[in-house]
Amino acid sequence: MKKLLYPIICILIVTGCAFQKPDYLKPISAADLHQVMQQADIFLVDVHVPEQKHIRGTDLFMPYNEVEKHQGKLPEDKATPIYLYCEGGPMGNAAARTLYDLGYRNLYNLEGGAKAWKKAGFDFE
Repeated sequence: MKKLLYPIICILIVTGCAFQKPDYLKPISAADLHQVMQQADIFLVDVHVPEQKHIRGTDLFMPYNEVEKHQGKLPEDKATPIYLYCEGGPMGNAAARTLYDLGYRNLYNLEGGAKAWKKAGFDFE
C-alpha cells in the first residue's frame, strides 16, 4: 500500500500544477466583460478554431495557433488590454501564452468563452 501512495501523491501534485491558471492571464466573467465593453472601447479578439459567430464588438479574429502571423493587426502598445475568447476558454489560454511571449502583459480571457457569453444572454454579430 505504501508503495502505491507515493506515486499517487506525485501524480496529484503534477496534475494539480498543470491546471493552475497562468499568472500573466486574468480571467473575466461574461458579466464583467459586458460591463467593461459598455464603459470603454476595448480590443476584443476571437481565437476559436474553426471560426464561430463573434461577440458583438469583436475587433479581430485570429486562430489561437496563428497569433504570430497576425502581429501586425495587434496593438503596437504592448500594455494595451487584450480581451480573448474562444468557444469555451482553452484556446484563449493558448493564445494568451503566445501573446505573453510576444511581450503583451495586459491579457484577459473570457471564462467559459462564447458559451458563457451566450448563456448570459449577450449579443453576437
